[in-house]
Amino acid sequence: MTERKPPGMSFETWIDSQIARAREQGAFDDLAGAGRPLPRREREETSYDWALSWAKRENADVAGMLPTGLALRKEREELPGLVARQASEAAARAVAEAHNARVDEFYRRPQEGPFIPVGMADVEELVAEWRRTRPVVPPEPAEPQLPSPRRRRWLHRRAARPPRGARPIG
Repeated sequence: MTERKPPGMSFETWIDSQIARAREQGAFDDLAGAGRPLPRREREETSYDWALSWAKRENADVAGMLPTGLALRKEREELPGLVARQASEAAARAVAEAHNARVDEFYRRPQEGPFIPVGMADVEELVAEWRRTRPVVPPEPAEPQLPSPRRRRWLHRRAARPPRGARPIG
C-alpha cells in the first residue's frame, strides 16, 4: 500500500518524489516495451476494441466475449465432437440435454440486441451417432453351465456307509 501524502506537500511534488524513489530502487529497469514508442491510435478505442486487440495480442479465446446467442451457436457446432468424446451413452445424452437446457433458458430470457436463432440439438441423433462411432464389442461367451452334482439325502448317505463297528473285508 502506498504511503499517504504528507500534509502541506502538493500532489505533483509527492508524485515526483515517488517516481524518483522507484527509479532509484530499479522498479523501471527491464520493463517489457522499454525504449519503444507507444502505439498510435487513429480513433477513440472502445472497451470492446481494446478487448479484441488484447485477445489478438495474447492469442486468447474470445468465446467468453461473444453474446450469449453466438456462444450457444458455437457450442452447438462443437457439440458432435464433445458428445463423441464421452465414455458412456448416458454421459453423451447428458451433454446434449444440458446444451438444450441452456438454449431453452436463452430463449426464455429477454434479448438485448438483434435476435440470434440458435436451434435445439437433436439428442437422439447425437446419441445414435455416438453409438455408430463406438467399436463393436463382441459379447463375452457365456460359461457353460455344468450340472450341479446331485445332492443325496441324508438318509441315503447313511445307508451307503458301513455300519459302526463293522470291520472291512479284505
